[in-house]
Amino acid sequence: MTVHFIGAGPGAGDLLTVRAVRLIAESPVCLYAGTYLDPEVLGHCAPDAEMIDTQRLDLDEIIGHCARAHAGGKDVARLCSGDPSLYSALTEQTRRLDALGIGWDVTPGVPAYAAAAAVLGTELTVPELVQSVVLTRTRARSTAMPESEALANFARTRATLVLHLAITRIRPIAAELTAEYGADCPVAVVYRASQPGELVLRGTLADIADQVESAGLRQAAVVLVGRAMAVLPGCAQSHLYDPARERSAAE
Repeated sequence: MTVHFIGAGPGAGDLLTVRAVRLIAESPVCLYAGTYLDPEVLGHCAPDAEMIDTQRLDLDEIIGHCARAHAGGKDVARLCSGDPSLYSALTEQTRRLDALGIGWDVTPGVPAYAAAAAVLGTELTVPELVQSVVLTRTRARSTAMPESEALANFARTRATLVLHLAITRIRPIAAELTAEYGADCPVAVVYRASQPGELVLRGTLADIADQVESAGLRQAAVVLVGRAMAVLPGCAQSHLYDPARERSAAE
């Protein structure tokens, strides 16, 4: 018996890996977060699979379902929104499974920031403009952030900044980032990327909070900040594809 932590992607049922679809279909038990997943994803489950929505369960209850499945010799598809490597509570769950002697593995998925960038048709790293991406979050009703990871510290890099779990604090965030990025810095907000209710807002640090509040967004949105969000014609070209670059026979 194995608990399969599966990256369920941003929500769309066809943004799953082939491996993910196979494991979901083969697992008699499926634990999923109903808040973030589109029902289309759950359509890959077997018709007789036991379906458990975890959005109102605590960690002990989730692990309890895994332990009961283990006792019955049943594999579990533990669906994680986006990719399990980001904000999935993977560490605390697998630590408890290890203590119980329950086997587990991880299947990666399409992260929310990648789905958002795809919706925008935007490359997050543009030659000579920005070559780094910071994936972070802010604190509202969530676990405390390490002191060294203050938003202002990341802002000083002027990298493309991707904020998860931050939509309810968009106004103070925009105000804080303005000092480094400037009020005219482009911002994009993507709500439920790839799902039926998808919504895209584009603006600047000066006006994005007004747009978010007008739209009434409270969850399931990714905020992307940086000059890559509105690249003008004539930007630098990648050295990799420069006609003047010497290329070896192996290339």
